[in-house]
Amino acid sequence: MKIGAPKEIFPGENRVAMTPDSALQLQKLGHSCVIETGAGAASGFEDAAYAAAGVEIVPSAEALFAAADVVVKVREATAEEMGRLRPDQTLIAFFWPAQNAEMLELAKEKGATVVAMDMVPRISRAQKMDALSSMANIAGYRAVIEAGNNFGRFFTGQVTAAGKVPPAKVLVVGAGVAGLAAIGTSTSLGAITLAFDVRPEVAEQIESMGAEFVYLDFAEAQQDGAATGGYAAPSSPEFREAQLKKFRELAPDVDIVITTALIPGRPAPKLWTEDMVAMMKRGSVIVDLAAERGGNCDLTVKDQKIVTPNGVTIVGYTDFPSRMGTQASTLYANNIRHMLTDLTPGKDGVINHNMEDDVIRGATVAKDGAITFPPPPPKIQAIAAVKREKPKELTPEEKRAQEVAAFKAQTRQQVTLLAVGGGLLLLAGAFAPASFMAHFIVFVLSVYVGFQVIWNVSHSLHTPLMAITNAISSIIILGALMQIGSGSWLVMILAALSVLMAGVNIFGGFMVTRRMLAMFQKS
Repeated sequence: MKIGAPKEIFPGENRVAMTPDSALQLQKLGHSCVIETGAGAASGFEDAAYAAAGVEIVPSAEALFAAADVVVKVREATAEEMGRLRPDQTLIAFFWPAQNAEMLELAKEKGATVVAMDMVPRISRAQKMDALSSMANIAGYRAVIEAGNNFGRFFTGQVTAAGKVPPAKVLVVGAGVAGLAAIGTSTSLGAITLAFDVRPEVAEQIESMGAEFVYLDFAEAQQDGAATGGYAAPSSPEFREAQLKKFRELAPDVDIVITTALIPGRPAPKLWTEDMVAMMKRGSVIVDLAAERGGNCDLTVKDQKIVTPNGVTIVGYTDFPSRMGTQASTLYANNIRHMLTDLTPGKDGVINHNMEDDVIRGATVAKDGAITFPPPPPKIQAIAAVKREKPKELTPEEKRAQEVAAFKAQTRQQVTLLAVGGGLLLLAGAFAPASFMAHFIVFVLSVYVGFQVIWNVSHSLHTPLMAITNAISSIIILGALMQIGSGSWLVMILAALSVLMAGVNIFGGFMVTRRMLAMFQKS
């Protein structure tokens, strides 16, 4: 099959659906590649690089659609591009079928197969094809960079000869892929980062990245995000009021707000109201990643940057991934390549559109003159976070009862061991000579005392294994020192060797522990 990538015609779109590297990978699947001249120029991929990768270059979009069996694009196809499709062709691109009924009907009329990259199911096996996550990751990173470009101070705090510079305080609303990317970028730049999400199970992820999770004093149990395909579910009016109240408390203190909240199939929820903007300090910045769906901020203007009367900059750009065309094209082309890998299981250049496959079926919105959207739910559901119940706090009486029960159990165990051991000694004494029993009793007592000494050593400075081996080595040294004064030269040599080897083990353990601890210290 021939895979073709036309030049994107949407104004300001810098991405391309095929890179020279992805073309090489597609050729390993048995496909040949074709691209429209200049398609990758805006992303930094020249025609010469494609030619060096064995890609055929055609002069126009018409020639490309005529030559290709599978057309790969970034943006949804226009009516003109849909009109060029043939019944035997496949289109792979962002398509947004829920909002694009007219294009769905055109695909049905043409009889072409359409694979929507925005419809890839959010299951583990499909992560490598999840173009929405790839683009959201870039958008979250770029949002912080745009905020820094419009913010008049450092992100990180500094102490200089000219004075002390406080760190910027950043609030990220929504901890999906874009939000987590923004959190990671913000913390790496040294800002104090706060983050909020309606899904409490993401608190651990946020805190593990060095940010502080903003908790609400609200009793309502929130729906697990995994049950809604990784997106947040709509909140109740009471929860929304508690949420807005918390944001009003934070508004005067934060310098940068990055909003990422979206609900599938709905306009973006309004989370940052006009009065919150008025509370913010002059020079503050709001970056609204939901601007394309109406924005999370009341004052967001789509595709524009505005400055409010109180000096707050609000960025409503909708092309953050396109502003990093090289990186976005690389990731998106990899998503396309993985999709084609699943569509070419034999690696023989033959497309096998298996509608029994959860991923392929979920992403296919039109096939063989029929609309196949919406897809059935995948057989493999996203794994929800395990609900961990908080352990019950014990009362002083319950703690005392537990301690008494543990003491009694330990006492019974020790008495049983002593009774059994004593009985065995008596049995051995009835048949063994007296000289043997004297040595045997000393041996048994030594084993018991050594066991108690070794297993009761505290390992606060070492790992348990290191502490136990050091205790054993210490006992060996004590025994060897008692034998060094022996009259036998052989015993003296063996005792000296024992002291040497046990000492090497102890001091070597200290050195290894010191090196291990140093691995976790900042230089």
